[in-house]
Amino acid sequence: MGWIAKFGVAVGFTPTVMFPDLSHINDRMQTMGLESFPESGIVTYGGGGYAYLTFIKNLRIGGTGYAGSNTKSATVDGDNLSVEYSTGGGAITLEYTIPTIKNVAFSVGFMLGGGSTEIDIYKSAGTINWDDIWSGQSSTGRADHKNMRNSYYFVSPTINLDFPLNRFSALRIGGGYQFTMFNDWEYNNGLSLDGVPENSHSDMWFIQTGIFVGFFAF
Repeated sequence: MGWIAKFGVAVGFTPTVMFPDLSHINDRMQTMGLESFPESGIVTYGGGGYAYLTFIKNLRIGGTGYAGSNTKSATVDGDNLSVEYSTGGGAITLEYTIPTIKNVAFSVGFMLGGGSTEIDIYKSAGTINWDDIWSGQSSTGRADHKNMRNSYYFVSPTINLDFPLNRFSALRIGGGYQFTMFNDWEYNNGLSLDGVPENSHSDMWFIQTGIFVGFFAF
């Protein structure tokens, strides 16, 4: 007895929790007088879609994108301090749905794409007017901004479960691990950044959820 091939085409909203190693950042933030980022992960928001290929049974191809950030702020010795951690990326997706499992799409595959992680440090006090910004001088306040950016390519093995609510909508739970390549760090508009801690890469686990609309035949 042959199995009926899975079929579907859909787009959806995919909140995802990323779990980067932030220990090297949290150590610095504590010395600055800021609260550490939580170990519970960074929530990102995005979307994606896919379509099953008619000429290769149970294989679907698609795309996805995501972005999210977390910020910690405090007033320390009269200065307003903030550290923002943000991450985002986009990828193509290729997945094979196991045909022997009925009424749900159990899919294994991978994502291949590129992304970036940024760390922004803000320190300010007082007030500054328009002309002060352009002249670089102010007698009433000060503001400092440092930006560190990690750009990379990544491949992520994934496992996803899609549960159809009906023929036209489905819920997703899944996850994977992001392996990064060609990790380059830059500081403030392109200056090469050296001496970055070894654990500052953007390899990380992630959990993806989602709601999709389209047409499903699981």
